[in-house]
Amino acid sequence: MLISPAYAQAAGGGGADLFTSFLPIILIFVVFYFLLIRPQQKKVKMHRDMVQALRRGDKVVTAGGLIATVTKVINESEVQLELAEGVRVRAMRHTIQDVTSRTEAAAAKGDGGKPANDAGAARPKSLLGGLFGGNRPPGDKS
Repeated sequence: MLISPAYAQAAGGGGADLFTSFLPIILIFVVFYFLLIRPQQKKVKMHRDMVQALRRGDKVVTAGGLIATVTKVINESEVQLELAEGVRVRAMRHTIQDVTSRTEAAAAKGDGGKPANDAGAARPKSLLGGLFGGNRPPGDKS
């Protein structure tokens, strides 16, 4: 049997085949990034921001399931928690799983609780409300 040279040369080449062979692997990586990696990174960032915003009086749930009140922020990695009346423990901040209720921020000394801007609470809540005079306090005739 003789093999024609034209058939022997037809099997070569295939520069485009390399890209198409890696395309499924690339698509799997993209799907994994958007479905697994990115949401996990967002969750870690939200937890880090929540833990950094802890202050005295916040009610928290620890990773062990204990419900406690933050009595003192010791440093950037530790807090003091009150589990029951007179029962206080120190815990690492990263072990706090959730904040169930937040306390109001204390007003700075000497500011009298006034808003920093002149408008105060009468500021319109939306652009259209400001343009058309909506969101006015009751009794305002201006």
